[in-house]
Amino acid sequence: MVPLLLVLLLVLLLFGAGFALKILWWVAIIVLVVWLLGFVARGTGASGSRNRWYRW
Repeated sequence: MVPLLLVLLLVLLLFGAGFALKILWWVAIIVLVVWLLGFVARGTGASGSRNRWYRW
């Protein structure tokens, strides 16, 4: 009974980790798209030069 419970626990852990990693990939893709949109759609400054859209 104990080995069966250990195997089921391992399966649940691996399934949870796989689901979390898949969610993290989607979050990373969304952040990349937002960053690229901000890079393309950045505004121009008073002198006509293009400024960064973020404050780093």
